[in-house]
Amino acid sequence: MGIIGTTKLLERLVTLNRIGETVEGGVTRLGFSEEEEAAVRLCESWMRELGLSVRRDSAGNLFGRKEGRRPGPAVLTGSHVDSVPNGGKYDGVVGVLCALEAVGQFMARDIATEYPLEVVVFRCEESSRFGAATLGSRAVAGSLTLEDLHRLRDGKGVTLAQAMTALGLDPRRIGEARRGPDTVRAFVEVHVEQNTVLETAGCPIGIVTHIAAPTRFRVRVSGEAAHSGATPMDRRRDALAAAAEIVLAVEQAAKEEAAHGTVGTVGVLTVKPGAMNVVPGDAELGIDVRSIDGESKARAVRRILAAMEDIAARRGVKITPELLVEEEPVTLSPWVQAGIEWGAQKAGLAFMRLVSPAGHDAMHMARIAPTGMVFLPSRDGASHNPLEYTDIEDVAAGAEVLFWTLYQLAEAQQEAAA
Repeated sequence: MGIIGTTKLLERLVTLNRIGETVEGGVTRLGFSEEEEAAVRLCESWMRELGLSVRRDSAGNLFGRKEGRRPGPAVLTGSHVDSVPNGGKYDGVVGVLCALEAVGQFMARDIATEYPLEVVVFRCEESSRFGAATLGSRAVAGSLTLEDLHRLRDGKGVTLAQAMTALGLDPRRIGEARRGPDTVRAFVEVHVEQNTVLETAGCPIGIVTHIAAPTRFRVRVSGEAAHSGATPMDRRRDALAAAAEIVLAVEQAAKEEAAHGTVGTVGVLTVKPGAMNVVPGDAELGIDVRSIDGESKARAVRRILAAMEDIAARRGVKITPELLVEEEPVTLSPWVQAGIEWGAQKAGLAFMRLVSPAGHDAMHMARIAPTGMVFLPSRDGASHNPLEYTDIEDVAAGAEVLFWTLYQLAEAQQEAAA
């Protein structure tokens, strides 16, 4: 390699992950929380140190810009700094740090580009708080509405609009965050793989071809709370028992579509009143169905909805599914993939093509501009927990490839010294 070292990357990684650090060794930086805001402010300070022109949009996304020889469209790169509860220290963060390091090299070496470069830190990529993911990039793509801001709420009943207001943002201006295709030439996101494909192959760089997309529901099951001892089994309207059948229906529907890469998960289940001697009267589930095959995902969802109707009729409960997210799988730009391949070759690194079963901000950026992703190896595929780990040498390799990719896509005007 020769362009990117590990010292600054490791220093920034450690510093950033002190924010929201947990006793288990993970981090908790939920979207639009004080912890996420502190992490964004830290990234803003690093952007200013690099000499970038810094701004926030109306969704709270952070941008640091290096001008080109001509005004926009810009080549964007970055990711997110929020996390799931007690999550890992690499998810999202690696993409931001690689972007800062790569664009920082253009600044330090005074390398001119035909098109501007921008580092972006998107807000609230994880769905942990509001049940919907990639909210910052949705706003940039123009698919996050004021209605969404008032509809989406966290477990404490705080709406997304209220959380934004608490941070000094004006939800009524959310439409101003949208960027037209004429302002973005390309977007490149570096991310840890969250799987074992690269690690198993011993390959340092993955070039992503497709991104799976989710369909998510919040499902309310309304039965009747009753005395656990005095209520006969044939007289019960047990919300939890009905919810348990829904969980198994999600699993079965996904198994029937597994050959197409479809998966289904119930990651949230709350029960009321929550007493051992009371038949549960209410239950709420969070359902996540994903695939890189849109038709397969649709079939799985139809099976789940049909199962809910059957369960409700048999058990005498009311089941109300609320659609939170409906996304289509994304095919990433062959042009950007070619740019990443060129970047890997310039860095002297092996690469392979693969798909992303997980969603990313790149999904939404692909709707307004040619988009690509670089994956880096994840040890044992650990993700969304404190065991998440990517070797700092692999992070530096990702920053190296990103540098050369940006060099190509933004049309640099001079050769960078090795």
